[in-house]
Amino acid sequence: MLGSRRSRRRCTTALAGLGLLFTGAALQLGTGTPAHAATPHRILFDNAHAETAGNADWIVSTSQPDPLGQDSSPSAETDWTGALSSWGVALQKTGNYSLKTLPTGSGLSYGGTSATDLSNFDTLVLPEPNTLFTTAEKTAIMNFVKNGGGLFMISDHTGADRNNDGYDAVEVFNDLMTNNSVDSTDPFGFSIDSLSISSDHPSAISDSTNPVLHGSFGTVTKSLIASGTTATLKPADNSGVKGLLYRTGYSGNTGAFFATSTFGSGRVAFWGDSSPIDDGTGQSGNTLYDGWNDTGATNAALALNATEWLAGAGGSSGGGGSTSCTAAQLLGNSGFESGSSTWSATSGVITNSTGERARSGSYYAWLDGNGSAATETLAQSVTIPSGCSARLSFYLHVDTAETSTSTAYDTLKVQVLNGSGTVLGTLATYSNLNAASGYTQRSFDLSGYAGQTVTLKFTGTEGSKYQTSFVVDDTALDVS
Repeated sequence: MLGSRRSRRRCTTALAGLGLLFTGAALQLGTGTPAHAATPHRILFDNAHAETAGNADWIVSTSQPDPLGQDSSPSAETDWTGALSSWGVALQKTGNYSLKTLPTGSGLSYGGTSATDLSNFDTLVLPEPNTLFTTAEKTAIMNFVKNGGGLFMISDHTGADRNNDGYDAVEVFNDLMTNNSVDSTDPFGFSIDSLSISSDHPSAISDSTNPVLHGSFGTVTKSLIASGTTATLKPADNSGVKGLLYRTGYSGNTGAFFATSTFGSGRVAFWGDSSPIDDGTGQSGNTLYDGWNDTGATNAALALNATEWLAGAGGSSGGGGSTSCTAAQLLGNSGFESGSSTWSATSGVITNSTGERARSGSYYAWLDGNGSAATETLAQSVTIPSGCSARLSFYLHVDTAETSTSTAYDTLKVQVLNGSGTVLGTLATYSNLNAASGYTQRSFDLSGYAGQTVTLKFTGTEGSKYQTSFVVDDTALDVS
């Protein structure tokens, strides 16, 4: 329903948009359905970008998309065929993971209906891709991570163009980070160096609480470079970036061989060489080497701990922090029944007006609905404890007088900001195209912000002609 909350709020006689069937927000980033999910942790290994070109064989199994088609109960890495079979079998044997492969000829998508759509997974593993991602694929990857997915980027040395198409993994990954439609302003806080380092055993930093270095699969001390590269870190662009293993003689922001970061509510890991994940076995005709079991390194523990962390099982942000958490709901005045207490809002946004209806109780937050150009906000600062999984939820009702079924004239952005007001991530953008009767619950994984104090902000922006009301109630930020 629509009424008059404030004297300047416009009453309309014909609500053409009320009851409008949901057709998808034109500005929606992702599906609104978090990429993150409970056990079993769902992992998608990419094989659609020349991961088996040349001597490479970066697959967990020749049975694709489901490796269980080769052996439904593998006990040894040779039960599955591929140079990543040790990795895959180790995860499968825990009983906590569900693995799939994106086959050759497929494309990465997010928000679609295919069984290999990224919305069906917690983590995407990109093991040395050798072809550029399409514009649509880059949008899918970035939105998947922003909405809570884990991204594992495994590079190789510059010049490792295995399919001779003019692009190696260094160029593919740097293109993803600098030429996408979601955020091309150094979103992960690092760039991959154009280097070819012949050999080294990079050492782990000293951090006894880091779940990637000290996870359930073991303690990481060293890794392996057998023609690989490193990354340059830029914490000024993303404070979540953290180097975990460094090339000998390097530290700080240069020479990072393994690094983690966050983006939106998702997590990112980078590894500078594919040699550590090579288990020495694979399809006939490939020249492979056993880096997985290299005696001078702990590559298996690093790969498996990182997968666990990316999928959310490690329970902390940025690759650091405790893995314990006390379950709680963190938002104050979450149902607005105490009026403007705890929240910072545009005057009149938190209301008990009869012009709209609360989902429960008497009070709710009503942004826009004026029928004139305006921007209204609702925000609350909250500290998410380290070691916690966190999920933001709220109920949203949208009604509108707009008649368009294709143009988003009025919008509501849901964002996460840091203490200085910088936007860390846009969780979703709703619009007049989302108009529908009743409330719909929206939910987003914020585990990537654990250990940080952030501001959750709703910003409603309305055009100058027809009203759109964005009504929010029963918010929650649950940690566990």
